[in-house]
Amino acid sequence: MNKFFVFTAAIILASCCAQHKAAVTSSSQTNMVVDGKMFTAFYQQQAADYSALCYQAYNLARLRLDQALQQPTAKPKAIITDIDETILNNSPYAVHQALLNKDYDFTSWLDWVNLSKADTLAGTVSFFQYAASKNVEVFYITNRGEKEKAGTLKNLQLYNFPFADSTHLIMRQNTSSKESRRQAVAANYDIVLLLGDNMADFSDLFDKKTPAERLQNVQSSSALFGSKFIVLPNPNYGDWEGAQYQYNFKLTLDQKDSSIKSVLKSY
Repeated sequence: MNKFFVFTAAIILASCCAQHKAAVTSSSQTNMVVDGKMFTAFYQQQAADYSALCYQAYNLARLRLDQALQQPTAKPKAIITDIDETILNNSPYAVHQALLNKDYDFTSWLDWVNLSKADTLAGTVSFFQYAASKNVEVFYITNRGEKEKAGTLKNLQLYNFPFADSTHLIMRQNTSSKESRRQAVAANYDIVLLLGDNMADFSDLFDKKTPAERLQNVQSSSALFGSKFIVLPNPNYGDWEGAQYQYNFKLTLDQKDSSIKSVLKSY
């Protein structure tokens, strides 16, 4: 047999084996959490449909605000809003982590927050500036912590959000539940609207509940959605995901992957 032919065949065989090995390795590294967040970030950044949903939410918010302004109240009026994926778009962070084959971790998240460069969701700034023009105060109740306050304020002020100050920016303290912070605002203001991307942004009915309980409480509160509760779309993360993991955020990517696949429906 021709030695050149044998040598060439050996090279081809080695190349095929290497490609097969790479394909297997690549396949084994795919993960629904990492790949899913990459894809939903793609949706947030590129889909006109996503912007349309945000405009829809804020157009509805303005309509409901105008209606609320016609009603006299004993206390001054206020709006409570969440920040992440309600007014600021953090999809670049999701992409950054996915490219590293990682999910959220606080150290990298803090680095992102301190850059103060998250863009706004469509329709946000104009709505809140409109509310301010009607003498309606805006309170930003977030589960970002005190270490994130300076970067958050800088980001809000970059886009001229009204009431972007230490008084109106209310960070997480001892608990992720926002109920006590909402009640503190309600003591002095009539809260006419709440905006968020996560059910816990609206009521403690959704704090640390199972997926079934969350759905049941949405159904029992259905009349409030689109009237007092304005929901922004967030397919990337949230308590809907944490509830599936029983709020155990120490699970590995593979464990999260298995948990997700265990509840998905096919045919």
